[in-house]
Amino acid sequence: MPDIGTGTPIVLIPGLQGRWEWMRPAVDALAKRHRVITYSLCDEPSSGFTCDPAKGFDNFVDQLAAVLDRAGLDHAIVAGVSYGGLVAAEFAARHPSRVSALVLASALPTDWAPDARARFYMTSPRLLSPFFFATAPGRLNPEVAAALPALGARLGFMARQGMRVASAPASPALMAQRIRWTEAHDFADPIQVTAPALIVTGEPGLDRVVPVELTRRYLHTLRSAQHVVLARTGHLGIVTRPDAFAELVGRFVDAVRISA
Repeated sequence: MPDIGTGTPIVLIPGLQGRWEWMRPAVDALAKRHRVITYSLCDEPSSGFTCDPAKGFDNFVDQLAAVLDRAGLDHAIVAGVSYGGLVAAEFAARHPSRVSALVLASALPTDWAPDARARFYMTSPRLLSPFFFATAPGRLNPEVAAALPALGARLGFMARQGMRVASAPASPALMAQRIRWTEAHDFADPIQVTAPALIVTGEPGLDRVVPVELTRRYLHTLRSAQHVVLARTGHLGIVTRPDAFAELVGRFVDAVRISA
C-alpha cells in the first residue's frame, strides 16, 4: 500500500485492471502537493489484503475502509479511476463521514452494464485476452497522439507505460470476475453521498473505453458535483497528462478546504 507525499490525504483507487502501478504517473504528480495513498484491488494476489469471493463487490468497499484504517485516517479525499469510480461512489454512499470529497475520473456509473464487446471477452477471458490487447492500440492511439503530439514524447510514454504494465500484469480472469461482481451488486442510492464531487472526463471523441456521457451521469445523481474536462485526453489522461490532472484535482482540493 504505497503512501507517499505530504499534505491533504487522497486515496487513489485503480481501474478494472486492479493494479495501482498502472497509475504511477498520477500518483507521483499528486504527491508533489498531497499525501497519496493507493493500492491494488484486494483480489490481486499481490495486494496484501484479504478477499472473500463470497462477498463479491463488497470486498472492494470493505478494502477501502481498511486502507483508511491502515493509513490512520478517519476520512480522506477518495478518488476513483474508471472502475475504481464505482468503488469510490459506493463507499461514499455507505460511509459518508469518511469521505471529505470525491473525485471520479472517467468513472463508470453505478447503473453501468457491460456492453456486447465486454460480454464477448467475458465468455473466455484468458483465451480472448491476446485479441483484447491486440486491439487496444486502435482504441488508445488517437488519444495518446492528442495528449502527446511530439513523436519522441509519444514513444517515450509508450515505452515507460509499457514497462509499468509488463511489471504489473493484469489478469483477464480477475477483470471478468470484477465485472460479474458489479452486475450482481445492489448499489446504494447516490443521494446518500454528501461529499462535494469532482467529475473528471476526457474529451468526448477521445475516450473510447468509458464514453464521457456515462461518467457525466454522476452530475444528475450526486447532490454536489461539478464537471471538468481534461483537455487533449480520453481515458488515459491520468497517465498521459498527469501534471494537468493533478492541477485540476489540486484546485478542487483547495476549494474544498476553503469552503470547509
